[in-house]
Amino acid sequence: MDIEAFFENMPFADLLDIEITTVDNGHAEGHIEMREELSWNEEQIMAHGGVTFTLADTVGGAALVSLVDQPVPTIDMRIDYLEAGTGDLRAEADVVRHGGDVGVVNVEVYAEDDAQVADARGVYKTG
Repeated sequence: MDIEAFFENMPFADLLDIEITTVDNGHAEGHIEMREELSWNEEQIMAHGGVTFTLADTVGGAALVSLVDQPVPTIDMRIDYLEAGTGDLRAEADVVRHGGDVGVVNVEVYAEDDAQVADARGVYKTG
């Protein structure tokens, strides 16, 4: 499976312009360029929580896809927002469990200034 092509052709990720930049052996990285229509605040561009969540979910899925070589639907995702996401966002994900039916991935999301804006854990169906 061509992982980069799979995520580039995902309609919702494409709508948000999420780019997967690294995918290898249970690890993935990606980013999103912030723009006005993704903000929750009309006075300053700050990522809507749904944008941060979608970036975490997409990059988390990519990390697991690198091990199972098939799409992995999200079963559950928990996210803690640590501070407002200003500027472009990037995410780093690492698989912590790769099972026959379920995989678990930890994801960290950072702002342009390298401040961590969110910490997430995703559970995905692998079988």
